[in-house]
Amino acid sequence: MNLFETYSARVNAALARLSERGALPAGLNLGRVVVEPTRDAAHGDLSTNAAMVLAKEAGTNPRALAQLICEELASDETIVKTEIAGPGFINLTLQPEIFTAILKSAVEAGLDYGRGAFKPEPKINVEYVSANPTGPMHVGHGRGAVFGDSLANVLAFAGHNVAREYYINDAGAQVDVLARSAFLRYREALGETIGEIPEGLYPGDYLVSVGQTLAKAHGDALLAKPESEWLPLVRAVAIDGMMAMIRDDLAALGVVHDVFFSERSLQKVDGNLDAVAETIADLRARDLIYEGRLPPPKGQKDEDWEDREQTLFRATQFGDDVDRPILKSDGSYTYFANDIAYHRSKFTRGFTEMIDVWGADHGGYVKRMQAAVKAVTGGAGALDVKLCQLVRLLRNGEQVRMSKRSGDFVTLREVIDEVGRDAVRFMMIFRKNDATLDFDLAKVVEQSKDNPVFYVQYAHARCASIFRQAREAFPDLDLSPAKMAQADLAMLTDEAEIGIVKMIAAYPRMIEGAALAHEPHRVAFFVHELASAFHSLWNKGKDSPQLRFVNQTDRKSTEARLAFVHAVRSVLASGLAVAGVAAPEEMR
Repeated sequence: MNLFETYSARVNAALARLSERGALPAGLNLGRVVVEPTRDAAHGDLSTNAAMVLAKEAGTNPRALAQLICEELASDETIVKTEIAGPGFINLTLQPEIFTAILKSAVEAGLDYGRGAFKPEPKINVEYVSANPTGPMHVGHGRGAVFGDSLANVLAFAGHNVAREYYINDAGAQVDVLARSAFLRYREALGETIGEIPEGLYPGDYLVSVGQTLAKAHGDALLAKPESEWLPLVRAVAIDGMMAMIRDDLAALGVVHDVFFSERSLQKVDGNLDAVAETIADLRARDLIYEGRLPPPKGQKDEDWEDREQTLFRATQFGDDVDRPILKSDGSYTYFANDIAYHRSKFTRGFTEMIDVWGADHGGYVKRMQAAVKAVTGGAGALDVKLCQLVRLLRNGEQVRMSKRSGDFVTLREVIDEVGRDAVRFMMIFRKNDATLDFDLAKVVEQSKDNPVFYVQYAHARCASIFRQAREAFPDLDLSPAKMAQADLAMLTDEAEIGIVKMIAAYPRMIEGAALAHEPHRVAFFVHELASAFHSLWNKGKDSPQLRFVNQTDRKSTEARLAFVHAVRSVLASGLAVAGVAAPEEMR
């Protein structure tokens, strides 16, 4: 049962009845009407803005309209009281039985509580990580990986049809640099002393194994070939080696993609159709490509700008600041041209909704890409770009400097191996993606309430320990969800218990909101708040024996509280699963 969805429908029904009687004009726009929790429990259980957002359209003042709505809701037996607050908000106090019924449904549903009904359309493509295959991933990549994967989990749990995609940037100049770097390691594997890695090549030792693979497969045969012959071969082997390493690192983080899409596949290879040329032809046919000269950029220098006539995409027609080049001076495609074709590919594969997760340094690229998606989809497709800000990795209170070029950096895999998958995943979404994240390697492994991931997992483990105690106290107790749902849940009358039940009631709404806003951090925030409330209730039971979860002298209250704990445990486990974090039965 989604409490807020239920009462939104009841408020809308009340408005419809008022329209039928002529008290309100027909055809009012109800899209802005919401039902949400009250900010203060003393003001009731739910609040609606219906009178506030409809008053002007209805030609009346908000409090007068609120009074009409309250009178219409008075016949609803589940509503104990309606109250008009401030300029016209309506607060609703519900019968306690409503929350008892929600708790019962949470007990019965278990881990499926809050899950949305499957919606096959629209198909949603979530593209995330997409790190260049030129070396191991760092923690910045890890933040994008966790954010994207958790977002895909939220969307899937809310019922959406989701595909998780990784775009392999294997067609740019950086992979040629990778190939030359790997060729140097190949020479090293053959016994040559290569000395210091020349500037401009990748110096990390992660390419040593690629060089050894090449030496084993080809001996010294590549040494006699010109670069034009060995470069494509070495490039392919190096990219395969880097992607195998990246996939392995992602697996250690619990991230698995459905699709790995190659940028190189967009261009003409072995006689296949050139998807980039096809995309440009399609845009040109609609007069969205033209030959022109761009004015010099104002303010900050734009490295893409050239003072020459160019082949341009009419990006300004779709909301961008300037039109954009799609061909370089040598006639090859710009990165942007490839990206247009790539997003057109997503659309032709059936995705009308696309979400890209990028690093914050790509913020200036958002408008042009959204303009491109509008153009290639004829307005039928939408692109939401989520930018992940930097991660400051701290060790002993000091920031760890990372430089992929120099090879002097802490890899994502090293961080996972040091603190564990759960700590990395939870902390990466325990801060909103557009805020810089300080990741302290010492704090994330502390067993204290100051460590959010420990605090939430400990709450789940406490729930599990309560069931172990119950089995010892009542060996014959049936702890199946179906049986627990039959307990007398009306016995849960303490303010702290009721507060937690109301939080459980809000879980489906939170999931729906997180999916709609593309904000997986809401899930981490929610389970942390629930864990905090549960720990507080646990401590309250130390001083108030009647609130203890297992009472050997009162089987009936034990059964009710075990059902309550089961619901708490299910929501904690569900939220942790969406975050990709384990829900342990014990803390070790």
